[in-house]
Formats: sequence, structure tokens, C-alpha cells
Amino acid sequence: MTQQGGRARHRLVPSPAGRIHLVEQGEGPLVLLVHGFPEGWYSWRHQVPALAAAGYRAVAVDVRGYGRSSRPGAVEAYRMLDLVADNVAVVRALGEETAVVVGHDWGSAIAATSALTEPDVFRAVGMLGVPYAPRGGPRPGEVFARMGGGAGEDEFYVSYFQEPGRAEAEIEPDVRGWLAGFYAALSAGTMPPPGAASPYFVGAGGRLRDRFPVGPPPAWLGEDGLDACAGEFERTGTTGALNRYRNMDRDWEDLAAFDGAPVRQPSLFVAGALDASVAWMADAIGAFPDTLPGLVSSRLLDDCGHWVQQERPDEVNRILADWLAGLPA
Repeated sequence: MTQQGGRARHRLVPSPAGRIHLVEQGEGPLVLLVHGFPEGWYSWRHQVPALAAAGYRAVAVDVRGYGRSSRPGAVEAYRMLDLVADNVAVVRALGEETAVVVGHDWGSAIAATSALTEPDVFRAVGMLGVPYAPRGGPRPGEVFARMGGGAGEDEFYVSYFQEPGRAEAEIEPDVRGWLAGFYAALSAGTMPPPGAASPYFVGAGGRLRDRFPVGPPPAWLGEDGLDACAGEFERTGTTGALNRYRNMDRDWEDLAAFDGAPVRQPSLFVAGALDASVAWMADAIGAFPDTLPGLVSSRLLDDCGHWVQQERPDEVNRILADWLAGLPA
């Protein structure tokens, strides 16, 4: 990682999880960067030095269950409010009172919920890849089960991930190969063409990876980047990461008091135009005037897939820096 704004350093800080591992660089207002699945702090490797050079204290964490952060054994230890508590603990451990929080994929939901439930700590929120959708509607497990189409038909990947041990049995015999296919399946230039079998669904009796592209990792990652990502999951296993999916119904119960609630802080949304989340959650994006009344900018990047800050790092860095510069002090 290019060193700008001072040298990046790795740290372990205490949290309700036990410890959170983070990478920190720069001085100035704190910007907390939260990754998604299946990633780690490394997914922000382009943003950390760029934000440091722009005058910010950039901090990318390993979410509990990932990397060098603690991995509690209980499935229920990965509910959303626990991850919010980890974010608050990181801010406090760094000697700060407030932070801007930015997340991608699951990190986007973690960032939004952090801003929603801890508005005195998180003064602004950036969401990449996955738009904010307030808590509401039916229990999530029921929704995802219906997306699969019924017995004997394709099963939606979220439901597949929710059964403890099932996805692990697919992934862990060949972590590197599975990750290469998953990253490629959601990337511009390597995702399956329109009309091909969807990589977001599992065929009856099959595996998720049966529909992944076969070949080298996407150019934005490369062999070295894939080695870095795979090495972490080969060491830790994937259960901690997958447990996030296994708490969605618990989250729905925990956040009942916030049903339909907007996030009012200054906000930003950036996604790749080819990201399936944009199509699936088009109604959530359309509701932004009500759900994100503090929205400063909403951007869709052409010819970009799900891994937006890695596929288009320079453009995302400019968008983030411009948004941050316009925030109230």
C-alpha cells in the first residue's frame, strides 16, 4: 500500500468482541471504513492512503469474525447491534468522540445502522454497493425463502448461507478458487452475461460455485490480491463471516424500535451500475428522499460491478474526498 499522509500501521484495539484489528493512516477527522463479505480491511487498501493524503485519519477495520479481529463462537454474537458496538468501541479506543463511517456491501448496512442507532457518534455515513433500506416488512428469512421459488427449485444465496456449516462445506476445501469465482461473478467484465444462470442462486442439489466464471481473478484484484484475501480465510475459516447472514431475523427483532426510521445525517451512496443490488433494491434507492433526508450525492458508476471501491478506486477516492470536504466540521 502506497504510504501517504504518514505511514500506515496495524493495531489491535479492545471491543465487545474482544479485539478489533484495524489499519490506520493519516491525521485529521476520523473516517471509519467497514468492509463486506467476503473481504476484510484489505478491500480499502486504495482508500486508506488516499484519504490520509486528503487530510483524514483513515481507519479500515476487520469486522468481528474476519482477519485478526476476534471470532466469537456463538452464531448470535454477529447480530447487527453487536457490530455497531464494535464500531463505537473503535472510535473510543482511538481517542475520538465522533467519526464519519463508510461501508461497502454488509459494511454499508453496518455503517447505516451505526449512524441510525448512534447518531451522536457517527456524524455522517457513506454507503457503497448496498443502499439503505429501513427495517420493516416481513421477517427477512421469509422474504429470502420466497425468492428461491419453492421446493426443488433454485435457492437464493442468502438462504443458502443461513444454514450453519452448509456454505463452509463448499468454500473451505478450496478457499482460493471459491473466492476467485465469487469475485469474478460480481465484477464488471467477468460476470456471467445476461441470460446465463444466475450466480446468486443455487440449483437443486448443487453448489453456488457451479455458476461462477472459471478463470483468473479479476484484473482489479490480481493473483497477489487474491492470495492476500484467500490467506486470511484459509487461516480463520469462513464461519465468522457467514454468521452475519445467520442473524438477519435477529436484527429484524432487535431493530423493531427503528421500523421505517430514516438516517438523517449527511450521507452518500455510490454503486456500480452493473451491481445486482441496484436492481434488486431499486425501490430503496427511489425512497432516498424519505429514508436519507441528508443525502448529499447518489452516484452509479457505469461499467462497474459490485466491488466498487476496488474496481474503480480513483473515481471512488475522488467522490469520497469531495463529499468529506463538504461535511460540516
